Amino acid sequence: MHPALWTGKTGLQAMDTKMSTISNNLANVNTIGHKRNKAVFEDLLYQAQRMPGAQNGGDATLPTGLQLGTGVRVAGTQREFTEGSLEVTGQPLDMAINGRGFFRLAMPDGSVSYTRNGQFHLDQDGRVVNTNGYPLDPEIILPDNTSSITIGRDGTVTVTQAGEEDSPQQIGQIEVVDFINPAGLLAKGNNVFAETAGSGAPLVGVGGEDGYGAIEQSSLELSNVSAVEELVDMITTQRAYEMNTKVVSAADDMLRNLNQTL
Repeated sequence: MHPALWTGKTGLQAMDTKMSTISNNLANVNTIGHKRNKAVFEDLLYQAQRMPGAQNGGDATLPTGLQLGTGVRVAGTQREFTEGSLEVTGQPLDMAINGRGFFRLAMPDGSVSYTRNGQFHLDQDGRVVNTNGYPLDPEIILPDNTSSITIGRDGTVTVTQAGEEDSPQQIGQIEVVDFINPAGLLAKGNNVFAETAGSGAPLVGVGGEDGYGAIEQSSLELSNVSAVEELVDMITTQRAYEMNTKVVSAADDMLRNLNQTL
């Protein structure tokens, strides 16, 4: 195979993957707590036909040598955990973490997951759960006849019951969990992440203390995807794809001319 054909093919594959990443970002531009993903590239092996610094007779050495690249590949995808803007909703169970950290959820299989999506509701047992019914860990259960709920910036949950407005009672604490490397978390869909060896062990703290983000009640964190940035990135990716297509086409023309000539 002509080297240019192979190199152009790797470029097409890389740009196709990047376009898929951009399309997923744009699809989730309105997903609460969503974090932007980007493709990371690296060049492939080089064919060193003449080594830099090699002897070229007498005391002469090659200043640069001859190295031919073999293309590009996607080394991975990196999730950007920059904070999205906060939107005040007025709903008492809506929460946002203003800073670093995640909410911890108990999964049906006994494992735990982590999320930045603070859209919470009550289930039939009075537990605070997310949209998919996964409860906070540790559980927060509202007593019967609860008339109001207050969630402090440190995660303290206080409620008042009908007829007992002068006697608020604390019923629990919402913990904030952080990781040394949040980009190493495994995205499982449904706005939740799982711990991996790359993320490190979860670090549990109190909101607003020791670098952990404070919990903002009646607010939600919007997606950190910028539609304008993604659209510009999409245009540059499309142009790069077209240029790699032209490389493949030019290499094909060269081979066809060679075949016709010989």
